[in-house]
Parts: sequence; structure tokens; C-alpha cells
Amino acid sequence: MKRAFSRRASLAIGLAILGLAAQAQTPDQALPPDPAPAPPPPVRLTPLRPQVPQGLAGPLQGLQSLPQGGVRLRMTGAELTAPQANAVQALARDLAALPQGRITVEAQVAAPADDVSAARRLSLARAQAVKSALVAGGLTPTRIDLRPLGRLSGAQDAVDILPPGVASPNSEARRP
Repeated sequence: MKRAFSRRASLAIGLAILGLAAQAQTPDQALPPDPAPAPPPPVRLTPLRPQVPQGLAGPLQGLQSLPQGGVRLRMTGAELTAPQANAVQALARDLAALPQGRITVEAQVAAPADDVSAARRLSLARAQAVKSALVAGGLTPTRIDLRPLGRLSGAQDAVDILPPGVASPNSEARRP
């Protein structure tokens, strides 16, 4: 009799375990749904390299190549001379061929040393003259940023034309 009881008990226990296992496999309505899968990892971007048009390899009359990229134009007044305007227009055709990016025109003056406002106005006039020549050469005006720097510690009469991705050679001079 004991043996029959133990078989019955073990059968009841086995059925109870099967019932619990079946309950565990059915989802509980009170649990929230599984979370959405994680998004893919971000795309690794390569750093931007300075874009320098191929035409800058040869020297243009009146333009001096800068070591980090871009060109420098020496100006004494607020207007470009005819050879300077032709050189800037030729440069503009090369810059317009670049697919994207902004061109920066940084202008500085050597004088007047005692009038900051006049120095800033003269550097702005030079930057605008260079921008006009760039536009006449085919560069879109909205791609050109002007930076009239006024008189810097180096005191130069120069305008720098910087293609996209080229750092300013005047960044050290602008720091207070």
C-alpha cells in the first residue's frame, strides 16, 4: 500500500510540476513587451581634410601660397589692381569647382595703429573687394565668409583666401 501511495504521490507531484512548467511557458499579461532592438552603431566618420583645388599648384600673379593652404594677397589700398583682380578671378574658378565648403577671406591692415575703427573699416573694404573679384570669377557669394581683422600684432597689409578646411594663419595673432 505504501508503494501505491508513493506511486500516486510521485505521479501527482509530476503532474503538478508539468502544470507549473506549462504555466511558466505562457506569457503573463501583466509583463511589458520586450524592448525594441538596439539601433546600429554610429557610422565612423573620417576627419575633414582641407580641400585645395588643383589650380592652386601653380603660382598666380600677385598671390602667395600659404604653407598650410590658401593664398595671401598683398594689398596697399582698398581696391585690387587689374593683375590682382585677374589672379583672384582665376582662383575663384578653381574654388568654384570644389563640391562644397565655405571660403574664408581674412583681411588685415598695417595702419592706422592708433584708430581701431578705421583699421577695421579698411580691412572690411579690402575683404569686400576680394569677395567681389571672387564672385566675378564664378564663386557663389553665399559660400564666402568675410573676416575683417583690422590691425593685428604682425601689422601686415594682406588678405588671406582660405579654401574649406584650411585653418587661419592669423589665429595666434587674434588671441588676446
